[in-house]
Amino acid sequence: MTTTWSDGDEPEPAKLTVAGRIRFGVRAFLIIALIAVCLLFLLLLRLPERALHERRRPWTPYIVQFVCRTSLRILGIKVIQHGTPMREAGAVVANHTSWLDILVMNASQHVFFVSKDEVAEWPGIGFMARAVGTMFIVRDRTHADKQTAMLTKRLKVGHKMLFFPEGTSTDGLRVLRFKPTLFEAFLEPGLPDETYIQCISAVFHAPDGEDPRFYGWWGDVSFGAHLFSILGQRRQGAVEITYHPPIKVWDHPDRKVLAAVCEAKVRETHHKDHRGIDDQALAISN
Repeated sequence: MTTTWSDGDEPEPAKLTVAGRIRFGVRAFLIIALIAVCLLFLLLLRLPERALHERRRPWTPYIVQFVCRTSLRILGIKVIQHGTPMREAGAVVANHTSWLDILVMNASQHVFFVSKDEVAEWPGIGFMARAVGTMFIVRDRTHADKQTAMLTKRLKVGHKMLFFPEGTSTDGLRVLRFKPTLFEAFLEPGLPDETYIQCISAVFHAPDGEDPRFYGWWGDVSFGAHLFSILGQRRQGAVEITYHPPIKVWDHPDRKVLAAVCEAKVRETHHKDHRGIDDQALAISN
């Protein structure tokens, strides 16, 4: 399994000490046990939730949020939050650094992810992604109309969908061009006039002494190697997330303009926040 973006300058795989391997084992065990217990509870709760609320999921996202917050605490990654998740109906877009974004984005809000279709086939991870309501898409324009219809249907039942318009993860130091394809769903007839998109800028700060790209996942770095490096790290860094004011969808004439506006908001704060962490920011986890 590899990521798709590359700048041709990937770091060497991490070489952990004996202590690092022990940390990896302990953290992996705790997180796997946490996920297993909570996933079972989620599947059981999903039965009455589906019977009473059909496609809506008013209960189970709280379990997902608990798992993500607790996993970040186990890892020791601090989350620093600026702004507030929107209450309005709509979607969320953010820059994409690595699989850690899943934990970070779910830690302070209830969202459903839009993911590339190959994730559905990953052992274990694909099953969990389906269980928590992830929508899978194919990177092929011939499927665009069908996927837009699927996304529109999810929005109409009140799901707050989160997707990464870059289409790939990066080294965490940059924001790639936002692809406008999925933005088409927010301009479809039938959606409420008060439909919004909230942009999030996520900046990962590496542990002291580590490569600034430490949390990025890109190029030929395998998922296993990246997981091994993160879970075995003794001192962790932090991630700083900024929730921008929601954008009203219908204030923009087409998907390309909407994508460009969102990209500009994420990019500006992302670059600015790489200069350091505001001491007055609110730490929401340790």
